[in-house]
Amino acid sequence: MQLAESNFLVPNGTFFVELIIFLIVLGVIWTFVVPSVTKVLDEREAMIDQTVKDQRNANKGFDDAESEYNDGVRNARAEAGAIRDDARATGRAAMEEQKQRATAEAEALTRQETEQLRGAGEASAAAARSDLAPLSATLASRVLGFDVTQDPQLKAELDQINRDSVVKN
Repeated sequence: MQLAESNFLVPNGTFFVELIIFLIVLGVIWTFVVPSVTKVLDEREAMIDQTVKDQRNANKGFDDAESEYNDGVRNARAEAGAIRDDARATGRAAMEEQKQRATAEAEALTRQETEQLRGAGEASAAAARSDLAPLSATLASRVLGFDVTQDPQLKAELDQINRDSVVKN
């Protein structure tokens, strides 16, 4: 027996008492502590699962909202492009209308001014023709050195020349 007392590998009475106390403590822990810890862990796991579900739903909602936003932006850009194109077309039409109106006004003004100039030219020509007889008589008198209006034959010839120039013009 002495061998058994000195050998620590051979169990003695203390070992069995310690084993019984250990089993009692283990039973108490298993009965009272483990269920509450398991309950807390299960609640935490359920909370984590719910958080993951909520995160997935939030991501799906975010993806849906982002896709809806992108569709809205795309539609708004298309609508803005259509509005811009309509505005450009309207602007071009207005510019063409203004251009045509300005061209018509310019043509009318040109015709009016041409008629006025033609009338003024004809009036000037008539005035020049009426002044032609006295001027030609004065010129002939200076060149010839005597007054040609006093000579009836030269006066008749000057009158004939004046009449012919009026008829030609």
